[in-house]
Amino acid sequence: MNHSSSISFTRRRFVALCAGLTVPWASASTGARLPAPMLAREAAAGIDPSGWLVSEKLDGTRARWDGQALSFRSGLPVSAPSWFLAGLPRGVPIEGELWLGRGTFERLAAAVRHMRPIDAEWRDIRLLAFDMPGRPAPFAQRHAALQALQPASTDHCWSVIPQQTLATPAALMRRLVEVVAAGGEGLMLHRADASYVAGRSEALLKLKPRHDAEALVVGQVEGRGRFAGQLGALRVRTPEGIEFLLGTGFGNALRRDPPRPGAWVTYTHRGFTAHGVPRFASFLRLREVE
Repeated sequence: MNHSSSISFTRRRFVALCAGLTVPWASASTGARLPAPMLAREAAAGIDPSGWLVSEKLDGTRARWDGQALSFRSGLPVSAPSWFLAGLPRGVPIEGELWLGRGTFERLAAAVRHMRPIDAEWRDIRLLAFDMPGRPAPFAQRHAALQALQPASTDHCWSVIPQQTLATPAALMRRLVEVVAAGGEGLMLHRADASYVAGRSEALLKLKPRHDAEALVVGQVEGRGRFAGQLGALRVRTPEGIEFLLGTGFGNALRRDPPRPGAWVTYTHRGFTAHGVPRFASFLRLREVE
C-alpha cells in the first residue's frame, strides 16, 4: 500500500484536538468545577419531537465558560481576547458554540487555535450558548435561565441559541430541510425534562441529513495500530477532481482486501467544506460494474 503525504489541517483533526477525548474534563481556571460535557447521540429516523426543544446544529467549536475562564470541550484553554472574556457572565457557567456563521468553520478554526488571539479575527466571533452545565434543573428551565441572563444588546459577544417546539415528525423534517437549504448543518434536540448528564446521553440528539456520492479510488493508505498491515484509508477522487481520504465505514474483510485503484466506490457525507471536500465521508459500498 502507498503511504499518504502529510494531511493539511482539517475539521476532523481540529475537533479531535479540541475534544481531548482521553482525559477527564477539568476547567483551565479556578472557576466553578463543571461536569464533563454532555454529548449527543444520533437521532433515530422518524423521531417524535414532542417533549423536545429543537435548535439549529451550529458548525462551530464547542466552548465552556466556568464563570472565569473559557475552555474547549477538552478543558484546554481558549486563547480569546481579554475584551471578549470580559463580556461573558462573571461567575455563571455557560456552554455553547464559538460561531462565525454558516459555512465559515475553517476561518473560525484558524482564529481560535492561535496561542495569542488576533483581535481582528475575533471581532465577528460570538459564543452562542445552549446550556448551563452543573445547574440542577431540567433543560427547559436551564434554557429559560439562559434567556433571562443574555445581554439585551445584539452586538454583544454572546447570546442564546433559539429553541423551538415542534409537534410532529413531519414538522421536524420540514425544519431540517429549511436549515440545510439555508446552509446549516442540521438540528439538535434537547429533551425538555432532562437534567444535565455527563457523557453520551439519550437526552441530547443530533439530526443531520446524509448524502450519497461516488468517487474513483486512486490510492490506498496503510493502517496503523489495530489496522496495521491492513487498509487505513482510501485516497479517492470525485468527478469534480477533489481528492480526499476515505477512512471509515469499512468492514474487516474490506480492510484485508480493499478496493484497488481504478474502482469506484459509493460513500455518504454531510455536505462540503468551503473547499468542496465532503464532510464526515464514510464508505458505503463498491459501485456495481455496469
